[in-house]
Order: sequence, then C-alpha cells, then structure tokens
Amino acid sequence: MQIINLTKITDQNKGRLLIKTFLQGKSESTLRAYQSDLESFQDFCGCRSLYDSARLLIESPHGQANLLALNFKTDMQTKGLKPTTINRRLSSLRSLVQLANTLGIVPWKLEIKNDPVEAYRDVSGPGLSNFMKMIAVNWKQQNQQKAIRDYAILRLLHDLGLRRSSVVNLDLADLEIQQKRLWVTLKRRSQKKLKSLPDVTLKALLEWIEVRGTDEGPMFTNFDHAQKGHRLSGTSIYRMVRKLGEEIGISTRPHGIRHTAITEAVKKARENGIGLEEVRDFSNHKGIESLLIYRDRERNVQGTLSGLITE
Repeated sequence: MQIINLTKITDQNKGRLLIKTFLQGKSESTLRAYQSDLESFQDFCGCRSLYDSARLLIESPHGQANLLALNFKTDMQTKGLKPTTINRRLSSLRSLVQLANTLGIVPWKLEIKNDPVEAYRDVSGPGLSNFMKMIAVNWKQQNQQKAIRDYAILRLLHDLGLRRSSVVNLDLADLEIQQKRLWVTLKRRSQKKLKSLPDVTLKALLEWIEVRGTDEGPMFTNFDHAQKGHRLSGTSIYRMVRKLGEEIGISTRPHGIRHTAITEAVKKARENGIGLEEVRDFSNHKGIESLLIYRDRERNVQGTLSGLITE
C-alpha cells in the first residue's frame, strides 16, 4: 500500500485525495450510495466534479462550511425530500469531513444535525377486521395441521402483541397451562417475561400441541419435508402472514399484526380508564413515547388488556 505524504499534496489535489480515500475499500452497494449522496452535494454547489465540491467544503472556514451544509439541508427540505434521505446525505458529508479531520486536512468537524424522523410512522397494521379475515382464510388451507399451527401463531402475534422473534423463540417448556401463562423472550433481551394468556389464545396453543406432540423442544416446528420437526423460522412466519394478507387483498407482515394489537390496546385502555403505563406492559416498549403515536392516531395491561382486545 502506497504511503501518501500529506505535506506534499497541493491544495488543488486535496479534494481528489479526500474523495478517493473516502471511497476506497467500500462495497459496491455502499460505494453507489456514497457516490449518489456526494453527487447531490456537488449539484447543489454547482461544481464540475466531486473533487471540486469536496475541495470547496474543506477549504471553507469552520463556520462557512457549517453554513454550506445547512443550506444544503434547507435546499433538500424545500424540495420535499424525505428526512431519511436528507439524513443519509448529511451523514455522508459528516463522514467525509470526519476523514478530512482524521487526516489533518481540517481541524474541525461538521455540526449540522439530522432532520427529526417520526418513529413508527405507519402503526395502523391490517386492522382488526382484516385480521379476522386472515384467520378465516387460514382455515381454508388444505393442510389442516398447518392451519392449526398458523392459527396459534396469529393469535400470539395479535393477542399478546408479540414480535415475530418472540414467537420463533418459544419452547414448549415456556407454556404454563394450569396458570394460563407463557414465558416470552423480548426484543434484544436475554431474560424472559411472563405473560398471561387469554382463553382463546391458550385454546389455540393447546390445539396445536395436540398436533405437535408433547416432546420437549421448540413450540412451533416446520412442516417442510427437508426440515420437518425443526424450529419454525422467522422467514416462514413472515411468508405465512404475507400470503394470508395477499389472499384478502392487502399487504401486511407480522409486525403489522402487532401494530393492530397495540392500536386496539390503546383504544380499549382509553375506553376502560387504563393508563398508557399498562399498555406499555402489554406492548413491551421501553417507554410510553412510542405509544403516544398509537394514541394520537386513534384520536383522528398485560392480563387486563390482552383479555380485552380478544373480546
């Protein structure tokens, strides 16, 4: 690898050096993304090349460089670009200047912040009526054993508001039949949380266990001949939900059913005088901030709520 002496690089070539160093070693997809972002900045600056726009940025005083980046951000906002696009382009610029700082070309860094992005923008899910239609379609499949299994999965996604990964990680030993409880692994956590089971959900699980058998191991197993008896994958659950949605004319996914469950929980909580703290216990969010989006949309736990939303 050639060692470059920065003291011998002319000011005219620093932009070229910076861009080449920044882009080298990147994967093809990452290279395309960075190239596109930097070209958008080049167009905004009216420069003839990426090198010229990089040179314009790094040769500016600190405050002037921040102003240039801020004007770039404002221009993108005026054009109606999505916050995610704006933030990605700003991130590319910050990374470029960070490299220039590391190489000693500039003593400063860009300080322009990202555009706020609204989390969980679409929290509607398929809706309760479409969820019930998906259940009806599920029972029409030829393999009734698979239908029983898929029905139990659908009930868990909705009745407990579970994430797909939580369903995948379930073992038979996690079910406490007499207590009507289920130990659930939560997102990014090694511990399990005990969740109360509504009667309709417990009944669906027991019907599946009659098909599955009582041997230890994963709760949900595959029917595929090559992998029969193995733990059902998250991809399989995704495909199952997507296929049921397509059969009733909608596009949805497992997390969409969770959205529907939380939306219904927020609605029932308001109707029954239950606070968002208890909804959080049902939805397993870390804070109530995410739940405010569900609440606001509804305006245009555990145990109590999981029972209410199955009525």
